[in-house]
Amino acid sequence: MTSQHTNANPAAHTHAYILLDRTGSMGSIWAEALTSVNAYAEALGKPEGGAKPGSEKVTLAVFDHHDGLKFDILRRGVTAATWNKMTNDEASPRGMTPLFDSIARIVALAEGDKPERAVIVIMTDGAENASTEVTKDGAKAALDRARARGWEVVFLGAEFAKFSDADSVGVIRSKAMAMSAGSMELSMRSLASKSRRYFEKAEAVDFNEEDRRQSGEADVKRRKGS
Repeated sequence: MTSQHTNANPAAHTHAYILLDRTGSMGSIWAEALTSVNAYAEALGKPEGGAKPGSEKVTLAVFDHHDGLKFDILRRGVTAATWNKMTNDEASPRGMTPLFDSIARIVALAEGDKPERAVIVIMTDGAENASTEVTKDGAKAALDRARARGWEVVFLGAEFAKFSDADSVGVIRSKAMAMSAGSMELSMRSLASKSRRYFEKAEAVDFNEEDRRQSGEADVKRRKGS
């Protein structure tokens, strides 16, 4: 399933890859998840202070397990400045969570593109429960290759604060954060600013205490028992 192909060659000097959980449990926050993804891409393409838009590319894939792994690339190598908003007509929640399979797929896309700098954003509201192609160790190996290239990998829990899967694939605490409903768009705009600084200055993408306050992480942990 594809819906926006504006670049014959998606390889770019800088590239953001968004892996979005499309599983059934995302239903109650799906509209906000889409808004937040669109906000990330738009903020990445419109630098603050009136600076000239850069050439950052964005690839967006959604995943679930519905009669097998479904890994649909909805945006492929799109220049952030020309982002076309993703809508519910393109994808809606269903199925289970093949997180490890999907991590391996998104890393393979990035490896094929060979960007000099890349940010891989994983957004999910649940734990792995349906992978059949790749084990936890296989997913970690894929992300280890990405990190070895100097790429940034971040894990976002959408109304979800159990980070055992993130821990198991090598995502350290400073690069994992829970987001409460109502805070996702603001958090993703902030992440776009961090991504741009990484692209421009090679600054690490890490979440600080202010980011966690803004995202409502403590509230998610309290309500979800994490």
